[in-house]
Amino acid sequence: MKSIHSMIEELRLHWKNYLYQSIIATCTVFFVILLLRSLNMVIAASIGASTFIVFAMPHNITAKPRNIIGGHLVGFLIGSLFALIPLNSIILSTINYALAVGCSIFIMVIIDTEHPPASGTALGVAMSGFSVFGVIAIIGSAVVLSLIHYFFKRHLRDLT
Repeated sequence: MKSIHSMIEELRLHWKNYLYQSIIATCTVFFVILLLRSLNMVIAASIGASTFIVFAMPHNITAKPRNIIGGHLVGFLIGSLFALIPLNSIILSTINYALAVGCSIFIMVIIDTEHPPASGTALGVAMSGFSVFGVIAIIGSAVVLSLIHYFFKRHLRDLT
């Protein structure tokens, strides 16, 4: 854990990046929430978590466009499959949702598209069900984040 002194020194040296990257992240999430407002908020939260990775850890492997887009696509597809399973009890629904998360992790690791927030997408879609608007909004948001990452990466620094 960093000392308070080292945190203050790091902030003093890189305050522009902290501010700049947080403002871009805020604007990005604003537009993502506008796009996703009618969907399950679990899905919006997973995109919010992706935004954190892109702007706070832009050089991390999980911030790569392949991982962001591929991970959320996997999350959407797996969540959609698990949403098709008719369940009428809380226990079975809970097992189903947990399996959606576990399977999304399994597939992402196998196809090398690891993106932790995308498991939240799998959970949200498993809970809310498939929708054409959902796939457009989720993948559209992932593409927007990936484009921002691509064009701004050289101006972004890891803040963690």
